Amino acid sequence: MRNYKTLNINAKPFIKWVGGKGQLLNQLETNLPDVLYHEDFTYIEPFVGGGAMLFFMLQKFPNIKRVVINDINPNLTNAFLVVKEQPQPLVDSLKIIEKEYFSIKTEEARKDFYLRKRDVFNNEELDTLQKTTLLLFLNKTCFNGLYRENSKGKFNVPFGKYSNPTICNEELIYTDSVLLNHYNVSILCGDFEQTKTQIRNKELTFFYFDPPYRPLNATSSFNTYVKEAFDDEEQIRLAAFCKDISNKKNCLWMLSNSDCSAKNPKDLFFESLYHPFEISRVYASRSVNAIASKRGKLSELLISNKPKNTQRKSSTEEIVSSYFF
Repeated sequence: MRNYKTLNINAKPFIKWVGGKGQLLNQLETNLPDVLYHEDFTYIEPFVGGGAMLFFMLQKFPNIKRVVINDINPNLTNAFLVVKEQPQPLVDSLKIIEKEYFSIKTEEARKDFYLRKRDVFNNEELDTLQKTTLLLFLNKTCFNGLYRENSKGKFNVPFGKYSNPTICNEELIYTDSVLLNHYNVSILCGDFEQTKTQIRNKELTFFYFDPPYRPLNATSSFNTYVKEAFDDEEQIRLAAFCKDISNKKNCLWMLSNSDCSAKNPKDLFFESLYHPFEISRVYASRSVNAIASKRGKLSELLISNKPKNTQRKSSTEEIVSSYFF
C-alpha cells in the first residue's frame, strides 16, 4: 500500500451516485464553519453517497482526527469497505470483467452481457468482493451511471450504450483506499440516526448531511432511488435530529436539500422546518433526467447551525466561543 504522505492525492468518488456534490464543492467550502480551519475535529457523514464531500474534506483538512460515514444502502457501504480493505483484489476482479466486456464487439451482445450481470447482482449469493465488482461494473455501463432500486430492492437501471466506459480505474481505487486507510474511516450501514452515538462530548464534531432530496413537484422522484422512500415524514425526522445535535456541546452541521420554494414560492417546507437556522442557496447543474430539456441549473438549499454574520476572529479561542452558544 502506498503511503499517503508520498502519494500525490487526488481522491474522488470511485462510483457515480445520484445527487453527487462534485460540482458544488467550492460553494460548500465557502459555507463551512470557520472553526474547522483552527481546531481538530471529528467528521461524520450520515448519507455518504458517492463520497465527493468526504474525499474533499479528507484532503482539505489534515486536522480531522476521526471520520465516520454511513449509508442505508449495504451495497454502497460494502463497496467502501472493499475499496478500503481489498483494493488489489478489487482491481484484479474488475480487470477480468473489463477484459471480458471489451472483447464483445456488438452493442446488442454487450447489452445481453450487462443484463446477465445485473441478474447475477440481484439474485445470486455473492461475497462482498464479487458484489462490489458487479456494482462498479453496472455503475460504469448502465444508463447515465444511475443507481436505482425497485420496491423489492432490485437494481433495475437499463443498459447505457457507452462505447468505451472506464470500468477499472485502478489509480483512483488505490488513491481512495490510501486516504480511507490514512484516516481509518469507520464505515456504518443503517439509519442516519445511529450516527448520533459517534458524538463525543469533548470533541468538536462536524456533520454534513446530504439526504435524498425532497421532490420539487409531484413527478419528481429524487427520494425513490432505493427501496426505502425518504418522504416528508423522514425529512421532518431528520430536522428533529439536526435540532437535537445542535443542543449538544461542540456539534456543528451543514445540510443540503432541494429548493422547493424556488419552484413554488408557497412551498416553504424547509424554511419552516429549519427556522431559525441559517439557510442559503447554491447552484448546481443536474443531468440525471432522461429528458434533456429538463436538465440544467437548479438552486439548492444549504442549511446550517452556524451563527449568522460570523467573522474570522484573531484567535482560536474567540472563534470557538462564537460557535457554541
